[in-house]
Amino acid sequence: MKVHYEKFNLKFRYPFTISKGTKTHQPTLIVSLEKDGLKGYGEAAAIRYYNIPVEQMIADLEKHKTAIETYDFTEPESFWQFLHALFPNNNFLVCALDIAAWDLYGKIKNKPLYQLWNGDVKNNPVCDYTIGIDSIEKMVEKMKAKPWPIYKIKLGTAEDLEIMKALRKNTEAVFRVDANAGWDLQTAKTLIPELESLKVEMVEQPLAKDDWQGMEELYRFSSLPLYADEACVYEQDVAKCVNHFHGINIKLTKCGGITPARRMIQQARKLNLKVMIGCMNESTVGTAAIAQLLPFLDLVDMDGPLLLEEDVAKGIDYDFGKISVSTEPGLGIIYTGLLNKK
Repeated sequence: MKVHYEKFNLKFRYPFTISKGTKTHQPTLIVSLEKDGLKGYGEAAAIRYYNIPVEQMIADLEKHKTAIETYDFTEPESFWQFLHALFPNNNFLVCALDIAAWDLYGKIKNKPLYQLWNGDVKNNPVCDYTIGIDSIEKMVEKMKAKPWPIYKIKLGTAEDLEIMKALRKNTEAVFRVDANAGWDLQTAKTLIPELESLKVEMVEQPLAKDDWQGMEELYRFSSLPLYADEACVYEQDVAKCVNHFHGINIKLTKCGGITPARRMIQQARKLNLKVMIGCMNESTVGTAAIAQLLPFLDLVDMDGPLLLEEDVAKGIDYDFGKISVSTEPGLGIIYTGLLNKK
């Protein structure tokens, strides 16, 4: 195989703010694996508070590039095991290479991935659209500018209830709330009944990722479904979520790609946990990997390309939250790079 990569710093349409901070651009690494005239693409978006910048991904990749290029690739699962051993401390890079491997494999088999996995796309979940933290007026403005059936609202401020009331006055759309670990137990207990009255569908990661005792109590108290995000990063985290959360939100970048995500989905089903996959503001490349998994999900948050002013690929169509999944092989995308790149 031949390994190629490009780094980008993709601009957001609006500054993107959650309880952990604000950013105006999304740094991301695009990798490709080329074999027998076919090329598969993958992506990992760098997230500041996980301390794996794009530069670290590139340094690790360069260090072991020869080992990857001389690997006898036949199918993605064994390749993932190889990558996981090669990069034990860099799941982000493993994710990018794993997605590229699956895209390549789908092209070798000449099928979209969801067909290889026997997925039925007729009843795919509808994608939400994220409203980042801002002034109340600006959050209402952003929501009105993007009519959508489901909104994911970022919270974790002193004005959370006021924000939700103001948004509800302006739409009957479904609301999902993501606190990004921004509440303590008492705040969550105070807010959840109010959020239920405002027709909120679910709450994602209300408490700190390591507050398992608090989550156990909140799980017994909550009238709304609670989904783990920061508390469920790796495969071994899924079982911990039983009796603490009603569902899990899997992030491909954090868990290490499509391969472990599929195992997490299967494990969650056995444990009667609901399953969501969320994005980390990836471009269409990384988001297309989520799209292939849609038939196996209850909820999905794959609006990354909608939040970005710049993109590096084409192939996902959003129709008022409904995703049209490509019938092209692999991820079903066309990689363009930045068309206006200097």
